[in-house]
Amino acid sequence: MIKTIGLIELNSIAKGIETGDAMVKTANVELLKAHSVCPGKYILLICGDVGAVETAIETGIKIGGGYVVDHLILPSIHPQLIDAIHGTNSVQEVSAIGVLEFFNIATSIVAADAAAKAAAVTLMEIRLGLSIGGKSFVTLCGDVSSVQEAVEAGATIGKEKGMLVEKCVIPSPRKELFEKLL
Repeated sequence: MIKTIGLIELNSIAKGIETGDAMVKTANVELLKAHSVCPGKYILLICGDVGAVETAIETGIKIGGGYVVDHLILPSIHPQLIDAIHGTNSVQEVSAIGVLEFFNIATSIVAADAAAKAAAVTLMEIRLGLSIGGKSFVTLCGDVSSVQEAVEAGATIGKEKGMLVEKCVIPSPRKELFEKLL
């Protein structure tokens, strides 16, 4: 099934919880994430079919009002995206690791989707602003040329939005480093 994800980021935790409740009551969506992130913000990440996600996000924007600082609707997501957000994609050995770092959460999700669609890579994790000052980052792996291509695709998204902090490709990562990333 082709899924769509939606994200709302608010600068009030209380309003975020209230908004999340309204969103899941309004449409048939799955609540993937609903928690505080640094610095004192709250994110709501949902998935479902396009119409349901659009309805839920519309409701969230209305209920969240002036507390909404960012939102997105991303249709036809790459199949690895949700598992990467949960950090559950299975990875064994790799030839290279790619890292994309962003100033915000929404851009990391869009960039990770673009990276996974651009080349044959595995999304390892999409870390969404928790304990990292509201920034986010994506780790991915595969062969060196695929990782380079994927990182460039994701970085392009970040540059266009002015949200890319840094990117890197690490060929032949040491086992110790790779294991700590899993």
